[in-house]
Amino acid sequence: MNLLILFGSFFKIGIFGYGGGTGMLPLIFQTVRDLGLVTEKQFADLVAVSQVTPGPIAVNAATFVGFSSQGLAGALVATLGVVIPSFIPILIVMRLMDKYRETTVLTGIMKGVKPATPALIAAAVIFVAQTCIVNCDVFSTELITQWRDMINWIPLAMCAVTVVMVGRFKVNPMIMYGVMALIGAFVCR
Repeated sequence: MNLLILFGSFFKIGIFGYGGGTGMLPLIFQTVRDLGLVTEKQFADLVAVSQVTPGPIAVNAATFVGFSSQGLAGALVATLGVVIPSFIPILIVMRLMDKYRETTVLTGIMKGVKPATPALIAAAVIFVAQTCIVNCDVFSTELITQWRDMINWIPLAMCAVTVVMVGRFKVNPMIMYGVMALIGAFVCR
């Protein structure tokens, strides 16, 4: 793979991705899978690392994939590819939004786009959950009857504890990442 294809792939993600980094994950996954840049396991690891490292998820993912496939030059090219499409247009859009904020067309567009964001995040959640909590790639009737063998119970418990601690008890997510990383280092080998 050459750097131009890598740049073009992430440029496309930058143009068509909407809803932030988590919302872009399905598009990033489809692109890197189609190009054969990383495996599903590596992508699940990429998502986890992108969550705990500073910076936007899409930028971290682009940097990781670029570095994995083409080294430092690949990291730079993929990162620029995903960032450039949003940089200049956002400057223009902010000017236009200030000018046309109250129009019915702009209000309608925003109301139409907002529901797509949680759907894209849900798709990312399903993908990551499937790679770490469920022991199969395809759900079928036979597999559903054997659900006890399908589920990785320890990661599922870790997921549930994290949701409760962050959602209910408002524990800092970075603390939970650290705690779960330590638990994973000793329990999930």
